Amino acid sequence: MTSDLTRAFSSPTLPKHREGSKKADSQQISAQLNEFQFNTAAPILAAPPNAALPLSSAALKPLITEGNIMNKHFFAAAALALASLSAQAADIVDTAVSAGNFKTLVTALKAADLVDTLKGPGPFTVFAPTDAAFAKIPKADLDALLADKTKLKSVLTYHVVAGKVMSADIKAGKVKTVQGTQLTVATMGGVMVDKAKVVSADVAADNGVIHAIDTVLMPK
Repeated sequence: MTSDLTRAFSSPTLPKHREGSKKADSQQISAQLNEFQFNTAAPILAAPPNAALPLSSAALKPLITEGNIMNKHFFAAAALALASLSAQAADIVDTAVSAGNFKTLVTALKAADLVDTLKGPGPFTVFAPTDAAFAKIPKADLDALLADKTKLKSVLTYHVVAGKVMSADIKAGKVKTVQGTQLTVATMGGVMVDKAKVVSADVAADNGVIHAIDTVLMPK
């Protein structure tokens, strides 16, 4: 009796259909676990075709740096372009003002109503008397000239030649002025216009050129 009970507890025997059921249950649980792992991993590993993947800070750093460099180059180029345009956009009057040594001439142009003319398309070549050139004229005579608009206009337009003539293209001879009469140009030992000497040549403007002279010219 005891040996029968001992054998019954020490070496239990399960029915064959229970062993098969346990094995099937184990396989089913494994399959469900695998399916669960696959389904939960899919949203992490897979992304929609058009989705943008996040970039790490390490990946973004060279892009940001490169973008900053490109922006700096762009703004530097834009600044240079604007500066170049500003430099080329000055007409004869503005160029004379910027030069700083044609103050009396600019005052005379305003008094003679010639500012708009010399801001026009031109081109013009202006033999421009400096402030030192105007200072050679006695003050009373200069004041009288500035007050006489007709005479002042005649004197000033005598300093202007149609076209843009750079110093390298100046030739000796007679040159017709905008005033209507002719200048006498000499090129021996430097450029002379009537009795005035060119002291600074080729001051370029976008509508012509200025050649500074040391004496105010008077039409004959």
